[in-house]
Amino acid sequence: MIEVSHLTKRYARHEAVRDISFSVARGEIVGFLGPNGAGKTTTLRMLTGYLPPTAGTARIAGFDIFRQSIEARRKIGYMPENVPLYDDMRVREYLKFRAQLKGLSGTDTHRRVGEVIETCGLGNVRRKMIRTLSKGYRQRVGLADALVHDPELLILDEPTNGLDPNQIRQIRELIRQLGQSHTVLISTHILHEVEMTCNRVIIIDGGQIKAADTPSNLVAQMRAAGRIHVEINADPEVVGPAINRLDKVKKVTPEKLDGTWTRYTVWVDSGTDSRERISQLAAQNGWPLRSLFRQVATLEDVFVELTRRD
Repeated sequence: MIEVSHLTKRYARHEAVRDISFSVARGEIVGFLGPNGAGKTTTLRMLTGYLPPTAGTARIAGFDIFRQSIEARRKIGYMPENVPLYDDMRVREYLKFRAQLKGLSGTDTHRRVGEVIETCGLGNVRRKMIRTLSKGYRQRVGLADALVHDPELLILDEPTNGLDPNQIRQIRELIRQLGQSHTVLISTHILHEVEMTCNRVIIIDGGQIKAADTPSNLVAQMRAAGRIHVEINADPEVVGPAINRLDKVKKVTPEKLDGTWTRYTVWVDSGTDSRERISQLAAQNGWPLRSLFRQVATLEDVFVELTRRD
């Protein structure tokens, strides 16, 4: 569905996007991630035809986005980060207007507007003025706008921006449903949502792609140290150094808790698990132990490792 080859965007001396290549297959939900200023939005704007590239090519459903711009755009439903809406129009009126701008006939306009109002949960606000809507409903209207011409590809730039947890959950479920019949490329900072929604992840930083794989594979390949948390009731001056002397342990950080209990964060080599040795150490020394668990790596850990500046 998307084929990007050596895409570059340069502003004077600054390269916002630097020679990136990637593909998105039909039916995939792909998360496009990166810190602020990484080149995400610039890439999405080039894919949707809003910005010309300095170099490279991209194709949407087989159409070159520069030489066959109109054909490519017909395949795309784009929802920008800040959804531009006409506040003085009613929801249904606005969606009808947008459908007509996108070339739908009168019959198709009536049918598709009704369908996207139902799909996006806008039935109870369809007659309301857009200026009276909450942030969550405005995002839904923007998504309905992107869907109204029934595109094969949805490109969503921060679709949950500014929403509360309940609204984020609703949009997440909606994106999951849309993924059953559409290809979706979604840019977001909420990595937990990406893990729950996306089949694959592309991480970009400094205008270059740092990783592209499934969330589970990226976590499994992470090079960062693992973490074990243990709570022990004994002298920290004795416990900390003793744990630190264990094989594969890189660092031990104590944190004083209630009473005489101390929590130790134990940093170990990637791919190793020292819980059994820590438990044996506590038993041998007679240290009361009330908690011992290994912190499982997440997509957030991968993201931080690939994009941190230190």
